[in-house]
Amino acid sequence: MFEYTVHDWPMITGAMRFVKVPLLDLQAQFQQIRSDVLSAIEEVCHDQSFVLGRRVEAFETAIADYLECRYAIGVASGSDALLLSLMAAGVNPGDEVITVPFTFFSTAGGISRLYAVPVFADVRADTLTIDPERIEEKITPRTKAIIPVHLFGQCADMERIMEVADRRGIKVIEDACQSIGASRRGRKAGTFGYSGCFSFFPSKNLGGVGDGGLIVTDDGDLRELLLALRVHGSRSDYHHDHIGLNSRLDALEAAVLRVKLQHLDNWNAKRARNAANYNRLFSEAGLLEHVALPATDPNNVHVFNQYTLRAQKRDELMAYLKEHEIGHKVYYPVPLHLQECYQPLGYSKGDFPVSEQLAQEVLSLPVYPELTDAQMEAVVTRISEFYSGR
Repeated sequence: MFEYTVHDWPMITGAMRFVKVPLLDLQAQFQQIRSDVLSAIEEVCHDQSFVLGRRVEAFETAIADYLECRYAIGVASGSDALLLSLMAAGVNPGDEVITVPFTFFSTAGGISRLYAVPVFADVRADTLTIDPERIEEKITPRTKAIIPVHLFGQCADMERIMEVADRRGIKVIEDACQSIGASRRGRKAGTFGYSGCFSFFPSKNLGGVGDGGLIVTDDGDLRELLLALRVHGSRSDYHHDHIGLNSRLDALEAAVLRVKLQHLDNWNAKRARNAANYNRLFSEAGLLEHVALPATDPNNVHVFNQYTLRAQKRDELMAYLKEHEIGHKVYYPVPLHLQECYQPLGYSKGDFPVSEQLAQEVLSLPVYPELTDAQMEAVVTRISEFYSGR
């Protein structure tokens, strides 16, 4: 994939060579907003009102305004956001839903939980998002929905996806769980399709103090259905129009998330700044023959939930980074079509070559907003050491 040549780069000496860098440092973020977060939690505890209620409603209003959409519905997790969206879209046993094999499991898991069939389409090698050219060839009379994944912090090519979906009468459910605040041509991730799904898992750009999720839509009827589905299909106590889930956002999460929402744009900007700094450092270190940097579509604003590059000798590099206490992780080492649970679908190795190659090469590095220049320099120094054999 790359030429094996390392250019000389000034190595960081002294104490810098022994800097430890975690993959994520939630403590650093918490200390900056500690008093506001603890005050919000204390207010909820004082009221003893913990599930849904006015704080959830206030957060839903605030985040709908932020995303520039009409409605937001808080739910228990990003996985539930996807599942509830599929339920609301009328996905039934035997229906097909097109998505990607290079993503977190819940993207396809929600499809399978409804006894529908995940139909995989490969991703692009540059943005790592679904390849629009692969979608139409997967459509059959049983296709009920498409789930594009806005992976690692940037949008898929939604104009082309929506053109195909609208022409064929297929609903689009956006998996924006990793991309809150990202945008494409000025429009926020999650607001293009039938619904958009978000996760507030603590590691996300907008992370809670536990699990949490969100669905957004401009459709008033869909909003009403989702409000019922998240409480066992009930529109009033003990009267059930649908079979739903227990998937409610709790007030503690909503209160903390509303505090954090005020900082989201600043945090996203710092992540983008850190990514640009990495790009510069890798270039200056002469490492571009060994690593391929993350690509950003020029129409996108990328919010870098992950800074994910592609690396030669990836597994050996990981061992070296682990030895020197540099945080890193592989998202995702096994594409979904090769997972044991999906063997009955009949896919084989080689069916999705881009996803399979990515699984062998991708490596995510620390990129959280509080990361310092010295820490990033230490990360790149260790990688340069590895490839130079020093």
